[in-house]
Amino acid sequence: MGIFGVPMDLGQGRRGVDMGPSAIRYARMEAAIEELGHSVTDLGNARVPIPELVESDESVRHLDAVRTVCEEVAGRTREVVSEELFPVFLGGDHSISIGTVSGVAGASGGRTGVIWLDAHADFNTPATSPSGNIHGMPLATLTGNGPPSLVEIGGAGASVRPEDVVLIGLRSVDLEERNLLHAAGARAYTMKEIDAYGVARVVRQAMKDLSHVDRVHLSFDLDVLDPEIAPGVGTPVRGGLTYREAHLVMELINEAGVVTSLDVVEVNPILDVRNGTAALAVELVESLLGRRIIDLPV
Repeated sequence: MGIFGVPMDLGQGRRGVDMGPSAIRYARMEAAIEELGHSVTDLGNARVPIPELVESDESVRHLDAVRTVCEEVAGRTREVVSEELFPVFLGGDHSISIGTVSGVAGASGGRTGVIWLDAHADFNTPATSPSGNIHGMPLATLTGNGPPSLVEIGGAGASVRPEDVVLIGLRSVDLEERNLLHAAGARAYTMKEIDAYGVARVVRQAMKDLSHVDRVHLSFDLDVLDPEIAPGVGTPVRGGLTYREAHLVMELINEAGVVTSLDVVEVNPILDVRNGTAALAVELVESLLGRRIIDLPV
């Protein structure tokens, strides 16, 4: 596996998630993965400028700087995939996924599916975004509906098809964003569906939704978790996944055996308590990669 950090908070208005990669590394991400029997190579970090030193457009904040970082990330991603390493990207705000997903999708032929595990849909455009922050736009951009300079990072057109995207855990979606998401045809499972049917049923249906693709990228925003267990996130929203629900999501995705690359984003140590959110992120990645309560005989 290859770990690559993207210490970027250019995509949002609140500082702190640029320290996320360091916090996750400090929580023993590499050692935890190695204990599961995987070899790990830490590939360092992308080069990211300080927001205070970057000029910002009023409609799309830090657009040029985000594009430059995501272009580097996409290029590094293609290198990691070509070396047949499982890439684990540490963010940083969720706009890093414009680089990671476009890089994965462009590294080989076939269709790339995306599981977007997040409290937010991140499906705004410059025309609909109330803030102009790019971390609210990456999924729309990856499906071809975003600033052209960002859409084109993965080549002409969309990096992934909307019908190859499944969102899980939504509970904070802007009105116009909701309309765009519905029109695009992406599958979305909100906390209402999780409450009504149970997280296991929702995840298993999501796996069926993506059964037609060649590879699946999991983009895991820590704010999908309830702030009571994960206070150190970029944009906390009450009513998220519980501790056990989150582990079950990861365990069921592991059983499906479909994920080939991973983002872990929006960890904000400034808002955290004793690095607990970063430590929880490491725990959940362990569940995704196969840690079990007990190994049953086969």
